[in-house]
Amino acid sequence: MDKLALHGGKPVRDKLLPYGSQSIDDADIQAVVAALQSDYLTQGPKIAEFERAVAAAAGTEYAVAFCNGTAALHAACFAAGIGPGDEVITSPLTFAASSNCVLYVGGTPVFADVDANTYLLDLNEVEKKLTPRTKALIPVDFTGQPVHMQQYKTFCQQHGLILIQDAAHSLGGAYDGSPVGSIADMTMFSFHPVKPVTTGEGGVIVTHNRHYYERLMMFRTHGITRNADQFVHESEGPWYYEMQELGYNYRITDLQAALGLSQMHRLSAFIDKRNELASLYDKLLEPIEVEGWARLPRVREDARSGWHLYILELQLPRLNVGRRTVFEALRAENIGVNVHYKPVYQLPYYEKLGYTGGLCPVAEALYETFITLPLFPKMTEQDVQDVCTAVHKVLSSFAKNISIPS
Repeated sequence: MDKLALHGGKPVRDKLLPYGSQSIDDADIQAVVAALQSDYLTQGPKIAEFERAVAAAAGTEYAVAFCNGTAALHAACFAAGIGPGDEVITSPLTFAASSNCVLYVGGTPVFADVDANTYLLDLNEVEKKLTPRTKALIPVDFTGQPVHMQQYKTFCQQHGLILIQDAAHSLGGAYDGSPVGSIADMTMFSFHPVKPVTTGEGGVIVTHNRHYYERLMMFRTHGITRNADQFVHESEGPWYYEMQELGYNYRITDLQAALGLSQMHRLSAFIDKRNELASLYDKLLEPIEVEGWARLPRVREDARSGWHLYILELQLPRLNVGRRTVFEALRAENIGVNVHYKPVYQLPYYEKLGYTGGLCPVAEALYETFITLPLFPKMTEQDVQDVCTAVHKVLSSFAKNISIPS
């Protein structure tokens, strides 16, 4: 496939439609300007305000903000006491941070396979990977669909495990009426620009646990505390602080927190729009599933997805081409498709650590078929129609013509 649209014709769109994009309005800009004009650019009151807003949305008592989601996961592993000799089971279908955070604290990531229908971590496969060294479970709300949180919580309680939910994709989602973040021991939300709410870069851990909260707060500020109740030695005066752990400078700024706080006011609207766009995709792309060219994503009836990603599972034998051919053809139509994710243990660094192929055959097979379509709140119905027209055009060129409903 060359850089031109199929058969050398005009592409469906004149300009590339990205797979994800932030949505910034005047209120967001004004919020950041107000922070710039305030007395605090960092370590000020906007951070606590932002944390309270996230905790309220998640239904938790505590929230701690970090400079990014990876730092937040690192902090969660620290707060959980994970260290050398400990194993943590997670999904291979995720960004590398979901397992890197375990390596950062000296633990060992263990990958369990996913469910072929939901693409979420399969608890039956998790159980096969349990050993006396297993200390925690990090399930991933892949594409925005939350795992069955209470089921995972019960499983962890039965096996004495700490549950850290990687909800980078699912802020604003819910399962059985419970908001994402309200069940796990700790839950991480990401605020990268393509996520439901953005702070530019940022991450938050929410929890009900006071002990975890205090350790998270300490870890993001060099392992330092100014809380007299935590001092090891007697205070020398109002200026006194103690470094009690080897923490990091993982602080978020007031500028970022001001943006995040403004965006949190529109969280419900963002998630509603993502769900509306996903429903429109379902309607317009149903014919390609009927023809057996691609499988559309599934969301359980009792779940509300954050719809971070809309992924097609290409049925490549019916198309007689590889995924790359489809990818490049859609890019030539100016549709900014992407691919999420190569199983983490197949990345070169993990191969150097001794991880080998074949660990999670379901995840490996799915990865070869996945292609991510654009999905973000600023998209219009016409944008979705353009994507579906391009998908139809490309797939029909490799199979046979069908019609897309208007």
